[in-house]
Amino acid sequence: MNDQEGKLKKGLQMRHMSMIALGGSIGAGLFVGSGAVIQLTGPSVIFTALITGGLVFLIMRMLGEMVVARPSLGSFVDYARTALGNWAGFTVGWLYWYFWVIVIAAEAIAGATVLQNWLFPDVPLWAMNLILLVALTMTNVFSVKSYGEFEFWFSSIKVVAIILFLIVGGLYIFGLLPGTRLDFSNLTAHGGFAPLGTAAVFVSVATMIFSFVGSEIVTIAAGESAESEKAVVKAVNTVVARVLTFYVGSVFLIVTIIPWNNAEALTNPYVSALKVIGIPGAGFIMNLVVVTAVLSNLNSGLYTSSRMLFALANKGDAPKWMLDVTRRGVPLKAILTCTVFGFISVIMAFVSPDTVFKFLLSSSGAVILFVYLLISISQLRIRKKIEQEAPERLKLRMWAYPYLTIGVIIAICAIITSIGISSGSRSQFIMSTASAIVVVILYFAKGIFNRRQSKQTLNSDLPQSSDLPQSGE
Repeated sequence: MNDQEGKLKKGLQMRHMSMIALGGSIGAGLFVGSGAVIQLTGPSVIFTALITGGLVFLIMRMLGEMVVARPSLGSFVDYARTALGNWAGFTVGWLYWYFWVIVIAAEAIAGATVLQNWLFPDVPLWAMNLILLVALTMTNVFSVKSYGEFEFWFSSIKVVAIILFLIVGGLYIFGLLPGTRLDFSNLTAHGGFAPLGTAAVFVSVATMIFSFVGSEIVTIAAGESAESEKAVVKAVNTVVARVLTFYVGSVFLIVTIIPWNNAEALTNPYVSALKVIGIPGAGFIMNLVVVTAVLSNLNSGLYTSSRMLFALANKGDAPKWMLDVTRRGVPLKAILTCTVFGFISVIMAFVSPDTVFKFLLSSSGAVILFVYLLISISQLRIRKKIEQEAPERLKLRMWAYPYLTIGVIIAICAIITSIGISSGSRSQFIMSTASAIVVVILYFAKGIFNRRQSKQTLNSDLPQSSDLPQSGE
């Protein structure tokens, strides 16, 4: 494979794009992490899921509007650059890359841990991490179509699992299975519907929103699809609504089947719910689904972070060699760079789990909220410009502009503030804010360096005094 600076190949089909959008936000966070959010809110977590899903849905609508009106390789990075300046594009791009590189490490560790406990108890954890990272790197390196195919099947398994859970769980709570009766008592029997207060419903949005991250990947993948506009419109109009249904429906069934204050059962809520229903082999089934979810997110993490590096390099914000692509149109060097950083993070998880790796996780925690905030502000400004210059390009519109956009901006600011106020998440807020500040400082440092380089080049091109003709010559 000879590297060359070229274009990415448009190898993704409509079915790939649909599953990338659908599967991107269905990770291990839904299957395992939802139990932690339930313990923070009680049965009222149903409203937390509705609010969170609605917020992400609106962000996707804004992003979809911009992608359809102005298709772009870098998606929201280029929109932030256009709306707010180069500093915003640089900041959003590198923060988003940082977030997904940490996701690569976290998902690799989670997947290795599940596989070790489930099937391979004698294989060292570091070896399982190595196998997973190498395997998923190969799917990305081969071609973008291979990434799309793996993501299609990974996501299909997750979607089928959730649909079956919704069907079986629904039959159980409505008393339609043998030996069951209509029973919603767990929604109010343990301290009421909102036992920890209504404020907990809104505070927990900050925790749940991270489980929804990934829907926006389809706008990045659009640059490698011949059906980009059609795919983005379909994703925005249908996929996010389906994800919202999956999340709300799932947490509703869990808090109806399992008492919200049963901490032990909520450590693995889906397995516990299936055991209550009486499904044989519940542990095996959910372990399979969780591993699939982890592999899917790991696959998406490598894809997304490498394409973000490619987009940054395209604008001069990352080394130009990141633009080298193989004959199959794959940015090999960008993918390998992300894999290396993933390996380094995994090593830190073994060498320094309570300091370095803990810092990496905390410092990337609220980063996605900063990205969503800048997406919203970008749409607020770009929509006005499009209406003036090319209103016919607005084939997909954000509703109630500009009022709903402003409402989303206020909501995101409120969520970020709640993270900073809460004692349990304050360190995450501080570290994530520090990460953002460091990236902004790096942008201005890069500008100073480039200006000095340009000045030195200019001076070297000027004729030296020794080269000038002397008087009398």
